[in-house]
Amino acid sequence: MAGTDPLDGYDAVVYDLDGTLAELAVDWEHVREDVGRALSDHGADPDGLDLWSMLERSRQEPTLAEAVEATIAEHEREGARTSERLGCADILLSHPEPLPVGVCSLNCEDACHLALERHDLDHRVRAVVGRDSVATEKPDPEPLLATLEGLEVAPDRAVFVGDGRRDEITAERAGTAFRYVEEWL
Repeated sequence: MAGTDPLDGYDAVVYDLDGTLAELAVDWEHVREDVGRALSDHGADPDGLDLWSMLERSRQEPTLAEAVEATIAEHEREGARTSERLGCADILLSHPEPLPVGVCSLNCEDACHLALERHDLDHRVRAVVGRDSVATEKPDPEPLLATLEGLEVAPDRAVFVGDGRRDEITAERAGTAFRYVEEWL
């Protein structure tokens, strides 16, 4: 219905970060190459693996997981420092001040904070959960549930705004309403 407030019926909103509030300037192919080198340096074969498969493979060995996570996180932090602000950032700033706002992202938590600071959004976001904040990552519901816990809002009283199917599945599994960024804008 035209003219209705998209926040009607919700006590909080949680945003994905990359592709929603900001576009991180990350060359993911370069990240994949660097992670492949990290795997090779530790005796693991990266051939035929995409970036997320390499990350999963690295988790079989703590030392390797640490090296891979550090490699990805460094690229994300640099990408956050030079990220582009997207339209949802303006919507976030227009939310009523007492409305709890969170970020739940596949990016590392540090990159999330850097992007929020770069675009002067950090003062409006109460809870940030990144890939490295909890034991699992989206589409597992744990990161979104942890974000909502930080906001002190029940899952059925919030909406999650994201840009991909993984975000939608995460919301479904958490029992939270979901909107694609295009709908939100």
